[in-house]
Amino acid sequence: MAFLTIFTTPKPFTNPHIAVIQRNALANWQALGQDVAVIVLGSEVGAAEAAAEFGALHLPEVARNAEGTPLISDLFDQARSHADSPLLAYVNADILLLPDFVETARYAMQQRKDFLLVGQRWDLDVTEPLAFAAGWDAALRQRAQQQGKLHPPAGSDYFIFPTDAYREMPQFAIGRAGWDNWMIYHARRKGWATVDATRDIFIIHQNHDYSHLPNGQPHYKLPESFENVRLAGGRMITRFLLTDCNQQIENGLTQPQPRSSQRFWREVEIFPLVRLHSRVLGWISYAIFQPKNAFREAREWFRRLQPHPEQQK
Repeated sequence: MAFLTIFTTPKPFTNPHIAVIQRNALANWQALGQDVAVIVLGSEVGAAEAAAEFGALHLPEVARNAEGTPLISDLFDQARSHADSPLLAYVNADILLLPDFVETARYAMQQRKDFLLVGQRWDLDVTEPLAFAAGWDAALRQRAQQQGKLHPPAGSDYFIFPTDAYREMPQFAIGRAGWDNWMIYHARRKGWATVDATRDIFIIHQNHDYSHLPNGQPHYKLPESFENVRLAGGRMITRFLLTDCNQQIENGLTQPQPRSSQRFWREVEIFPLVRLHSRVLGWISYAIFQPKNAFREAREWFRRLQPHPEQQK
């Protein structure tokens, strides 16, 4: 039985660069050893063949929205039903992991019953197939530190959590903005240890363009991202970032985040949401602490309520 099940849904393997970096990721996860099982979800071109090559379980049938984009909720449900491990990890299909991914997950489980592990990534240009022979982890870390850069704490490319967590999720579209922020918000609202693992987990994002998206636009500009934001509960929810983790893990030990005035006031701002579980009070707090953003969002909401000119005829 595996200790950790990694699941993902890849893009089609038709773009040569996307194919290279996704194959790199699957080969990399296989190199983590027998403690890790891998599930590949979706019927995108090349997914079945890649899963078979790298020893992953392939589940082709995935629920999708009207645009054909896989739904996060179904990915999580299917992974849970096919995994026999105590922990699950959703990982984007272009991410490279080191053995500390598994080690840190094990340390976290020994210290906390309910938790979410997230963290920053290193961005690295990778254009060639990678090999994972002896010593690959040290060489890969060194390359990323020398040639790459640490990404700001604005997005999450992996989530590690107990298998029973996240049983009820909105129908978010994968690969679009907003849902990763909701993951952090939900963990905080549930009172779980929401752990920034950046110090102990070193992950590498293989850089790519947005040619796989409609009109080549960044995902946060797509209508599906706007729908994800709506499903999450608005921008007061999708403002939750890695900086909103209430714990950190360093050298295998989880502990509260260091105190600071910035963190104190942010905790005051989100208190109605994560402790009182009140969206109404959360909105009031959002309007007080983020008046420009709240005004802009309220204006968008009222605009959507207005009947379309065609409906007025």
